[in-house]
Amino acid sequence: MYCNKLDYRMNNGRFPISLHILTLLASANGELLSSDYIAGSININPVLVRKEISNLRNRGLVESKEGKNGGSTLARPAGDILLSEIYHAVQQVSLLGNSKNTPNPACLVGKQINQHLDHLYQEIESALVHKLEKITLADFLLQFG
Repeated sequence: MYCNKLDYRMNNGRFPISLHILTLLASANGELLSSDYIAGSININPVLVRKEISNLRNRGLVESKEGKNGGSTLARPAGDILLSEIYHAVQQVSLLGNSKNTPNPACLVGKQINQHLDHLYQEIESALVHKLEKITLADFLLQFG
């Protein structure tokens, strides 16, 4: 049970961290930001920031330059990055989690619960992604004045 909760928290924690990183980069208008600077804004360890930046770079959302004057910037204009792309870049498990137990196949509910949960989860995730497809990183950044 502990592993399920850990996986669930990691999935949910990565989206806000990545969105925070990308929002900072968008607000920097092309200036390279260091992982230490970004970590200071998020208030987390720079190693975690570098891990997320690596993932975002692999997804084509961030560009990085190493070295003393290095840092990261957006790979594309903020208006061209959809929040749904960020969600997909960090998604690891179902939004509502996955059941790891095997229900009793002799039980009326147990023998069907997983298929009905799967269908419900797909509908909910589809609605979420549909909403995120309508919001760009630039739209999100506008909220910060």
